[in-house]
Amino acid sequence: MWRRMTGSGKQEAEEASIMRPPLLRSSLGCLLTGFGSFPRNKAVTQAAAPPLLSYLRKTMHYQTEPRGHQNSPDYRLYFKTSEGKYISPFHDIPLIAETEQDNNVPAKKPKRNESEVLYNMVVEVPRWSNAKMEIATKEPLNPIKQDVKKGKLRYVANIFPHKGYIWNYGALPQTWEDPNHQDKDTKCCGDNDPIDVCDIGTQVCSPGQVIQVKVLGILAMIDEGEMDWKVIAINAQDPDAKNLNSIDDVRKSRPGHLEATVEWFRKYKVPDGKPENQFGFNEQFKDKDFAVEIIQSTHEHWRALVQKQTNPGGIECKNLCCCDSPFKCSAEDARDVVQSAPACGSAHPVSPEGFLIEQPLFRSGVVAVVPVPLHGVGTRVGLVMVPVRIPSDLQRISL
Repeated sequence: MWRRMTGSGKQEAEEASIMRPPLLRSSLGCLLTGFGSFPRNKAVTQAAAPPLLSYLRKTMHYQTEPRGHQNSPDYRLYFKTSEGKYISPFHDIPLIAETEQDNNVPAKKPKRNESEVLYNMVVEVPRWSNAKMEIATKEPLNPIKQDVKKGKLRYVANIFPHKGYIWNYGALPQTWEDPNHQDKDTKCCGDNDPIDVCDIGTQVCSPGQVIQVKVLGILAMIDEGEMDWKVIAINAQDPDAKNLNSIDDVRKSRPGHLEATVEWFRKYKVPDGKPENQFGFNEQFKDKDFAVEIIQSTHEHWRALVQKQTNPGGIECKNLCCCDSPFKCSAEDARDVVQSAPACGSAHPVSPEGFLIEQPLFRSGVVAVVPVPLHGVGTRVGLVMVPVRIPSDLQRISL
């Protein structure tokens, strides 16, 4: 029985929601958090955030290993633990960020900023960049790769007045938007991917970086009839994290940021010839409690996926940490997967199409107007005049 609680009872209620049913300990020490299912109309209230986020706690560290050639279709970014064991960022990194004991084995208690549960986020696309990097859900160990469309590497167009993605963009591990599940409110089925998350912090992250985030709210985007939730969160290490504890806080302290997010998601596929995306709930962001319920639901769908209790929809479920999963493999098998990929080589030149998107130059003689992100001011950019030299292979392209 769930009920809204106040005062010190909030923390117990939240921990109960995270810790029930019992956690499943994996062979690598990672914890697979089992969420109990519950109806969306019951509130799950998280405790208020602490006044200061003044310390960092130890978390399980992850490394990445590139294979192939950057800016080419064969480029892959594989993940491994600090001990050098290759893992899947989709299946083996815990959804909930956990503390560590001195021997580097995660403890059972979820990581908190005192009373705020933190989630792991796998960064796929850094803020202000255009290359459409994503977890390869249909490849063994699910490395990060650049999406390919019609044989060409995909770059997201600049949606005026923004440069590239306006947040660090990525996914919450151990979640899955099940294409067999219809959302009761939007009547749309999942898009067959991990749930997306936008980190609105000021730090520009790197592809493959695993950060801990505070969930603030969620947006119900509908992409060509498929449910594509967008979690709004902030890096727990961000200076503003102590002040942003809800979607209303974002609206008050960063005027226009949420509106810009809706417009960006509405239009970013239009340059590719696709229709504008639609949104549920009259384009309104839902609050933190609602977001946590959606995350828990997608985690339950993921658990069914890796336990072979549902149609996988082409998803590759090879993992090292899910002890109850029939898809679990050995460290040697995982190493063989990585070693079978092309060896890491020098980066290829960015394609002409990618160059014109990644470096949006408006030519005027020997100078260009270049949008430059302004640190700490939301999604705005400044315009700087800089000398420009057009590469020889682009001389014939009209700018």
